[in-house]
This record gives sequence, C-alpha cells and structure tokens, in this order.
Amino acid sequence: MDLMKDQLSTFRNQLEDFARKHKNDIKKNPVFRAQFHSMCATCGVDPLASNKGFWAELLGIGDFYYELGVQIVDICLATRSHNGGLIDLGELCSLLSKKRRALREPISEDDCRRAISKLEILGSGFEVFTIGKKKMVRSVPTELNKDHNHILEIAQARGYVTIEDVENELNWPSGRAVDSLELLLKEGLAMVDDGHSDGKRRYWFPCIGSMSSDAIDAESEYNL
Repeated sequence: MDLMKDQLSTFRNQLEDFARKHKNDIKKNPVFRAQFHSMCATCGVDPLASNKGFWAELLGIGDFYYELGVQIVDICLATRSHNGGLIDLGELCSLLSKKRRALREPISEDDCRRAISKLEILGSGFEVFTIGKKKMVRSVPTELNKDHNHILEIAQARGYVTIEDVENELNWPSGRAVDSLELLLKEGLAMVDDGHSDGKRRYWFPCIGSMSSDAIDAESEYNL
C-alpha cells in the first residue's frame, strides 16, 4: 500500500510537470486536452473540481469550462422553442464554435460533455444521453422513457415518423404508439404535419434536424 501511494504521488508530480510543460497545447488543442483529462482521471485528479488552487492557477482550465457552460445554457435556451429542449450534441458543439468564433481556443464534443457535466449539479435537467447513433443534450427536466427513445431513434432516418411507422418498426399496438407520440408532442419535442395526400399525420422532430447559427444569434439577442 505504501509503495502504491509513493507511485501515485510520483505520477501526480510528473503530471504537474507535464501540465506546466504543455500548458499551451492543453489550452489550444482539444484532442490533446481530452488526452490530458484522461491522464488526470487515471491518478484521481480532477482539474475541474475547483476553480481555485494549483490547476486553476496553472491552466485556468476551470474558467474555460465554466465559460463554456454559460454559453451552452444560452444556446439551449435560445433553441428551446425550436427543439423542445433536446439538441444533438454535434449541432450544439457546432453552434458553440460559431458563437465563440472571435476566440482562439477550438472546442470539441469532449469539452462540451465536460462543461455539461458541471451543469448537472444545477438540477435543471442538463445531461448528455445516447439515442441510437446520436448523442443528445437535454436541457429540460422532462423524463424520456424507453418508448420515447425508440421513437426518436426511428425518426433519425427521415426526421419524422408516422403512427404506422412506429407500429411496424416496434411491433406496438396503435394505442401505445399514439400515447407516446402525443406525449412527445405535448412536451414540445414534436410537431405535426397533416398536409399530405395519403392522410397520414407526420410527427416531425426538430431536435433531429439543425438550426442555423444566424437564427441562434437573433433569438439570443431577442432573449437578452
């Protein structure tokens, strides 16, 4: 046990030396930054645990993620009327990069996930979860169950589903499909389109699509 403690202490000291030597790379290179976080996790060091102390003074890394968190909240609020509080992580990262275009530091999805993990303590519903092949960010306290996740996964193919799509893909009775879709509609995650010649209602999911940065900027200005 003493030997392990000594080895861990040595590793932490080496990690601090590494951080001093590669400070600029950690700040400016998102891939390098993610690898650095991985090394920190190996020895039980969390540079984001406090905004004070050695890591904050050396890297200012806490400020970086707190700033990202504020900007993420701003984007999620600006897009909520469009997507119901559910947005693709890749789209969020893209909008965040455009919002920060005047700044030098590039960001990655890993940076977004770390910033969002700090927002979770606010208890306001912020979290990252997976639906099918997509990682989604939720910014409202709405609880989505497995039925809703299955529907959103089906919708990824075309951006919408019909009741028949859900029944056929999931082998559900009509009542289960309708109840799940209507709840998604009520929560603002879906929009209906009844203007088709086949008479089938389309349930569109804006959170599957994308929203332009110009629209985000305009709505952010309006909200402020």
